[in-house]
Amino acid sequence: MSRVADTIAARKAAGSGALIGYLPVGYPDLQTSIEAAVALAENGVDVLELGLPYSDPVMDGVVIQRATQAALAGGFRLQHGFEAVAAITARVSTPVLLMTYWNPVLQYGVDRFADDLVAAGGAGLITPDLVPDEGAAWLATSDRTDLDRVFLAAPSSTDERLRQSVELSRGFVYAVSTMGITGARSDVDSAARSLVSRLRAVGATSTCVGLGISTPEQVHEVLGYADGAIVGSLLVKALADGGVDAVAAAASHLATGTGRFAPSAAK
Repeated sequence: MSRVADTIAARKAAGSGALIGYLPVGYPDLQTSIEAAVALAENGVDVLELGLPYSDPVMDGVVIQRATQAALAGGFRLQHGFEAVAAITARVSTPVLLMTYWNPVLQYGVDRFADDLVAAGGAGLITPDLVPDEGAAWLATSDRTDLDRVFLAAPSSTDERLRQSVELSRGFVYAVSTMGITGARSDVDSAARSLVSRLRAVGATSTCVGLGISTPEQVHEVLGYADGAIVGSLLVKALADGGVDAVAAAASHLATGTGRFAPSAAK
């Protein structure tokens, strides 16, 4: 059973697809990051992706790097991630995934990390720098705890690597739409459509596309061939520029791309 997969499937059955929103925990401070995540859930975001700030965020673009560095400078500690998940899940039913580089999980202890995430009400992990064939400890622990495990797939991945990611992911497979780092782009890379097709060919039933999505039109385009659209940098920038109200407005605007919200609702 997967709350994330069930949520995505329900959105597909309703004729749209899922909108997944990313924000870092602890930016600009812990309480504001909690309020911002709740605002996403209340304004059309179907699955929350909370990033744990890390000192070496090799996959993150400038907007997210600045936010996570500010969170670390402000005193973020790993325990704050669990506190945030618990506070958010106490207020909304939206599934919450943590996105984290693998080293902090190892340092904390894989089993301890999983147990604390379950206790907080979290749904699972997205692990951008962990490949399935190096994730034996996480595979075993996530099986024990029924946590989702979302692995990444890139256009450069071999068919065998894609098959492995599909077979071992739970919740969805994260299709990286373009090579490189995160950040809003004017055009979502056309490689995304080809990658999703390749993932379908090796058995994927739940694939979400991320990296570069920043408009309702791009959300709509992605949901035409994928099961979910993941937005990060745009939401982080909205939080940086205008606080929680701006994040709520940005989420509501993006959600018009799912077709579940009237275009006139976007401001």
